[in-house]
Amino acid sequence: MSGILYVTGTPIGNLGDFSPRAAETLESVDFIAAEDTRVTLKLLNHFGIKKPMVSYFEHNKRERGEIICNRIEQGENCAIVTDAGMPCISDPGEDLIKLCEERGIKTVVIPGPSAVISALAVSGLETGRFTFEGFLSVNKKSRSEHLDSLKNEHRTMIFYEAPHKLPQTFRDLYSFFGDRKLSIVRELTKVHEEVIRTTTKYAAENYADGSLKGEFVLVLEGKKQEENSEEYTLEFAVETARKLIENGAKPTEAAKEAASITGFKKNEIYRELL
Repeated sequence: MSGILYVTGTPIGNLGDFSPRAAETLESVDFIAAEDTRVTLKLLNHFGIKKPMVSYFEHNKRERGEIICNRIEQGENCAIVTDAGMPCISDPGEDLIKLCEERGIKTVVIPGPSAVISALAVSGLETGRFTFEGFLSVNKKSRSEHLDSLKNEHRTMIFYEAPHKLPQTFRDLYSFFGDRKLSIVRELTKVHEEVIRTTTKYAAENYADGSLKGEFVLVLEGKKQEENSEEYTLEFAVETARKLIENGAKPTEAAKEAASITGFKKNEIYRELL
């Protein structure tokens, strides 16, 4: 009989946030798939848990994913953990879940701390609708395309960022979005936890010197609805694009221009055009 993969959340800083259910799960499974076995060993030692581990990370996920699934299909139970937070969110564990789906392996989630939700909760920005954008690419073209696609996003946007990339990210956020509210959430649940509620302009001018240290989540205000003087429908956006095409514009250019006018996403308009 096939076993189960337990997707198990771990603390993002404070070990006191590790739930009794998560501890019981790690104690009960046959083995643990860990992003970094050295980091997970510290967690296990703190809670007196002894369990065999296999490493599972970005550069070995295909090979190890097959091995892990084979073991589960043979009846073993496995818990997948990341170094901090919920595995499979902006994390190679996503691939393991897909592999389990393909092979009919049961998955069970053991909820735990999430830096995304925690940062949003204390950001002071709108929480009803939001979008998680993960890490921005270091590739200049991909990074620009990503940010450009979000210019008309009305939902609150959440980004992960490494400290050494913060200066450029602050400058890019101000360049692409203008002056908007920005919450810089650092060292969540740790001793030096801090929420800096500021703006993109202030951050670009005062925090782009590399002085901020730690692990960061950036929460950015979405485009205000009132920035559009009219309420537009998708039908109007598509019709606007068609008129631009009639005047000689290429479909992709027309969709982009209609998006800038109406606030709808370029891909959404382009799809309706086709």
